[in-house]
Amino acid sequence: MDFKAHFDWVADHDAKARKQQHAFHAEIARLLKFHIPEGRRVLEWGCGAGDLLARLKPSYGVGYDISPNMVEKARKRYGETGLEFREGDLHETTLDESFDVIVLDYLTGYLTDIQVCLENLRAAAHPRTRLVLTSLNTLWRPALATAQPLGLVMKQPLSNWLSTSDLVNLLELAGWEVIVKSTEVLFPFGIPGLKGFFNRFLVRLPLLKHFGSTLLIVARPKMKPELRSDISCSVVVPARNEAGNIRAALDRIPTLGKRTEVVFVEGNSTDDTWEVIQKECEAYDGPHALQICQQPGKGKWDAVFTGFERATGDVLVIQDGDLTAPPEDLPKFYNAIADGTAEFANGCRLVYPMESEAMRFLNLLGNKFFAIALSAVIKQPIKDSLCGTKMMLRRDYEDLLRRIEIFGDFDPFGDFNLIFGSSLMDLKIRDVPVRYKDRTYGSTNISRFKHGWILLKMTWFGLRKLRFY
Repeated sequence: MDFKAHFDWVADHDAKARKQQHAFHAEIARLLKFHIPEGRRVLEWGCGAGDLLARLKPSYGVGYDISPNMVEKARKRYGETGLEFREGDLHETTLDESFDVIVLDYLTGYLTDIQVCLENLRAAAHPRTRLVLTSLNTLWRPALATAQPLGLVMKQPLSNWLSTSDLVNLLELAGWEVIVKSTEVLFPFGIPGLKGFFNRFLVRLPLLKHFGSTLLIVARPKMKPELRSDISCSVVVPARNEAGNIRAALDRIPTLGKRTEVVFVEGNSTDDTWEVIQKECEAYDGPHALQICQQPGKGKWDAVFTGFERATGDVLVIQDGDLTAPPEDLPKFYNAIADGTAEFANGCRLVYPMESEAMRFLNLLGNKFFAIALSAVIKQPIKDSLCGTKMMLRRDYEDLLRRIEIFGDFDPFGDFNLIFGSSLMDLKIRDVPVRYKDRTYGSTNISRFKHGWILLKMTWFGLRKLRFY
């Protein structure tokens, strides 16, 4: 029995199979909701009857199925929700509208030409579209073959033999870039009391993380962001006790895009930083637009938030007021964001040799530890989590603020808010190496042990919120 005939048969005859499929889609939907917030434009290509699409609660949703019987049943079940269901073969269907999210739910295993289908899907993508793909982990084939005669899982037609590496390769050949990949659903059977422990906890552990029944991949199209030809950039400079660096910041921050705005945010200084900011900005006659303000609260995140709220640029970047991460490196960040190579550009101080007083040994060890820990949490490689220089598009930052409400007020520095939020949005995070310099004025505002403990607690917070979700 071929793929289409199989699902026509399921739609017409096998109520038990549909019930199993419905329960499995509930578990897949739980996973996908982590990557797909409600209210998005969602296109689903799958082998179901609308269950998954309906659970995602899109603002506009279109579901395609190769089986006309499945399409008809989906229309009857979910037609009043406003969702659309269409019959179509991904090898041939022409797509003429774009979506925020495209879901391929267990479909790649049954496609005749996977690369052609993935190429066809690019017509439905814009630069911030996310392709979320699920497929069978072939390690589970023997177990599922045993379970089918027992009625524990729905019987399946013959399918392609696909590993994660195969899928990543096909996606790249078709013009997609993989952001996140994992295996999920260690216990695919609908037995209450077991699936939660297996599927939310055990499958995340180091030795078991390769054995989930479902391969999950999130990818983005390889294309430039939709921006004006020359975009503007706002450089936010948090400055606490940095009176001696204000003039240097104005002189050294380069022009980025068609217009560069520098936003100084003074915060609770014990020296004359605020007075110096006012004086230097009043006397400034350079090419940049300037804004100055004082943060209403305490902590670097409050200063960054205040600066970003005032900023008017298309691109937002943090430049620490101590200038130890040189402003001269900012064009590297800007170019990565403007051409779409990165969606969140994260400064990395741990590539090039540092000047002798730039970072104390314990701080270096701490930075390396937290980088390793955060890479495990966000499932993207990151070498330096605490470099102050971070850049992203304004519209991504605004979306990030809506997403990180689940975190609460947990991060006084802002680095983890921005990294965790970018991970939650499945943005492509890339490290941009910088040469870390000695301070030329003042002393560090970081306490190794006090702030190290805070960072450790934030890492644990990330594990709970982003890993064991």
